[in-house]
Amino acid sequence: MDQGPTISRDESQTAKRRGLGRDVLVASICGGVVALMVGASYAAVPFYNWFCRATGFNGTTQVATSAPASGPIARKIAVRFDSNVAPGLPWKFEPEQNEIEVNIGQVTTVYYTVTNQAARTTAGQAAYNVAPLTVGSYFQKINCFCFTEQTMAPGEKREMPVVFYVDPSIADDHENDGLNTITLSYTFYPVRDPVVKPLASGEDDKRKGNL
Repeated sequence: MDQGPTISRDESQTAKRRGLGRDVLVASICGGVVALMVGASYAAVPFYNWFCRATGFNGTTQVATSAPASGPIARKIAVRFDSNVAPGLPWKFEPEQNEIEVNIGQVTTVYYTVTNQAARTTAGQAAYNVAPLTVGSYFQKINCFCFTEQTMAPGEKREMPVVFYVDPSIADDHENDGLNTITLSYTFYPVRDPVVKPLASGEDDKRKGNL
């Protein structure tokens, strides 16, 4: 009876090695794809933040270093101020004025008041946006408490400034011809592991000397 072609031991081992090689190659490719996907997910967060700052997407305001070169224009606009505190942060947070009217291009300073109602030191970081979301690229902040973490001592009350202007170039955007009001909104979120601020030079030696 014909048993068909026989496979030698060497041929069998060669086939096994080839199969093992393919398995290793496939595993390596899969591992590389997973690593690429994980890396992309981490990179997506800073890229998204950069994109929002650069374009004003989703109502993200812009950062300016000085007043607009063209100066203010005659057109006025109302700016409303909103404040929120996320769960887990025992702060009272509110604007000193709910609404003001400013000339477009006019540099304006407003204040928010923050009170730590806890008997312990707490820290928070403010997230922000403006509404309508399409005006984010025109809302320029020169200074803001939202740029850094805020650490509050027990019972501490603090006035926090926001220095801003509405870019005069908004007047050239005809989609905003009927815009009369902008709402600037903040939400403070708790910071679980606040950044420890370094001591000034010589301050550590002074503290040790007092021990």
